[in-house]
Amino acid sequence: MDPQDLIPYLGWLIGGGLLLGIGGILASTHNTRLKIKHGYPLTGGWGQAIHPKTTTEDGERIKLLTQENATLRAELGSVKDRLATIERIVTDGGYSLTHQIEALRDLPKN
Repeated sequence: MDPQDLIPYLGWLIGGGLLLGIGGILASTHNTRLKIKHGYPLTGGWGQAIHPKTTTEDGERIKLLTQENATLRAELGSVKDRLATIERIVTDGGYSLTHQIEALRDLPKN
């Protein structure tokens, strides 16, 4: 086969090569997205682990945020308890009775 015999198929060869290249890029991008989504470690071109570099400042920030998170969770728990108590008081039959008595006291006297 002579190289000149391939000239009519040159467009198909170039198009196929481009299609394969684009498909490879899209597959690699999709693979990386799935790794990130499911928590797998990312690796570089030579298999080395890619991880964020942490400094002492980052460590301190993480400690502070962890403490703040624990404080906020404790505060949220106490707010939930208080709300449950308030809901129990409001839905209690005695509260509505007291409310009705107070409404009768506020009526104008004739």
